[in-house]
This record gives sequence, structure tokens and C-alpha cells, in this order.
Amino acid sequence: MSQSAPNDTEHVPVMLAEVVEWLAPRAGDVWVDGTLGGGGHTRALAERVGEQGRVLAFDRDPAARAAAEQRLRGLSVTLVDANFCELPEVMLQLAIPKVAGMLLDLGLSSEQLADGRRGFSFDSDGPLDLRFNPSDGRPAWEWLERLGADELADLIYEYGEERNSRRIARRIVERRQERPIRTAGELARLVRSCAGRSRGNQRIDPATRTFQALRIMVNDELQSLELALKQFPDCLRPGGRLAVISFHSLEDRRVKEAFRDDPRFLALTRKPLRPSEAEVARNPRARSAKLRVAARSENG
Repeated sequence: MSQSAPNDTEHVPVMLAEVVEWLAPRAGDVWVDGTLGGGGHTRALAERVGEQGRVLAFDRDPAARAAAEQRLRGLSVTLVDANFCELPEVMLQLAIPKVAGMLLDLGLSSEQLADGRRGFSFDSDGPLDLRFNPSDGRPAWEWLERLGADELADLIYEYGEERNSRRIARRIVERRQERPIRTAGELARLVRSCAGRSRGNQRIDPATRTFQALRIMVNDELQSLELALKQFPDCLRPGGRLAVISFHSLEDRRVKEAFRDDPRFLALTRKPLRPSEAEVARNPRARSAKLRVAARSENG
């Protein structure tokens, strides 16, 4: 791979070498990639399990599945139109009793960020949608028109850990009385006007935490993760492994607590693994990634 940073549409799987090393997929195994995205991790798993194995790759995003179908042609991959927390039902439908391991990469894909129609990119002039599945639920711009200032402030603080949440919420409500906020660019400019850049971290756009909060709410992300962490141990064979790559503290905290407190899990990484300096230089989007790995306990 080139040492230059990837462009906006080039998909670069995060911490791929670490994922392969810790999960060690073997020929003939059945694996789950709960977050297909650009398909980079899925391809690595599928190449290692071979024709006799199988990878179930989940994604709610129809565009991601369509693109992956071309990229993964010829590999033993089953694309699944579902949330990863629906794994037990899918395994039952496919008559799969247990799987060898699972991977969740909870970050956005490069393709999602580059698609101006989705609203994931802060400077997009497309609709402020933020849904993984554009046909499921309400887009973010509708929520901004419905929520009161207090509800909106609580949302931005709880899911975005944004200290300026009340100021931002008041400004959003004031603005919508003049005209509605419909695009990602409009929201980003508004947030930047009333939330200074995070002290000590000049790389984080001031709009990051507000967008994170809205995206989590629109897609029920934390609820899906919590449910999955409760269900996954019973889907794994004894000794099977689960790896989770998270990108903010709300996700990482839930993974850490599940691996620590659930007796069915045996944590293999005492502290989260981080991407190397070389990887961050190649792919700046990896800088906040944290990888935790656990095995299914033999006795839990």
C-alpha cells in the first residue's frame, strides 16, 4: 500500500494486521463480520477461511452491500441485510449452531463519508440524513425540527459528550425559527459558530461531537451494541473470539465492561490496542481507533 494518505473514496480497513493476528481465522471456519462497510476486513477473513469456510457479512447500508458484492466476488461470503445484533436469528435461519469468531468495526466507511447524499461529511450540501439504511426511520434533519431545546441539548451531551450542548441546542432552535436546517454543511457551520475547537486537540472539527450524537440516535447504535454484546457469547463456540474496533469512549466503555463483567467472555487484551504511527500517517481516520479482543470462555 502507498505511504500517502488515502483519498476520500479509497477504503482502508483499520488495524487489519492486528485483527488478523488476534483472530487467527483458519480454513473451513465460519466467521461473522458484523460491519461490512467497504469490505476490507471481510475480504481478509474470507481469504483465510477459504472455499470450505464462510463469512457472514452484515450491513444495513444497501450501497455498501452492492459495492461489496462486486469486490468480494468469488469469495465464500454471505451478505446479510440486517443489524449485527440480529445475528442469533440469522444463524437460526441458516442452520449455523456456532461460529468461530466475530468482528465489529464500529467506524464509518470511506464510501459513506464521501457520499454527499448521506450527510456524514460535515461540508456536504446534501440532505442531513445520517441513516445507515436510508429507508429505515427518520433522517436527522427531521429530528432537528421535532426536538425541543432541552431534549436536543441532552442528546448532544449524552451521545456526543459535547460540553457546549446547551448553547448548540439553543442556536439550532433559534435558527429553525428562521429557516430549517436541512444539510450537513448548514449544521456544521452553525455548530462551529458557537462551539470552539476542543482544547488540546486541534485535529477534531468542532462539529464532530454533535454529528456523532445525531448519528448514534438516528441509528440506535449504542442500543444495538449493548444487545449484541449480550447475545454474542452464546453464538460463539468455546474459545471463539470477538474483536471490536471502537472510535469513541461511549462504544469502548461498553465493550470494556462487557469483556470484564460477563463471565462468558475472557478478555485477551488488558488494554485496548491502538493503530501504529505508520498506520495513522497513512490513514488519519484510524487515529482514534481502539481494538479489544475477548474469547468465549470454556466454562462461562
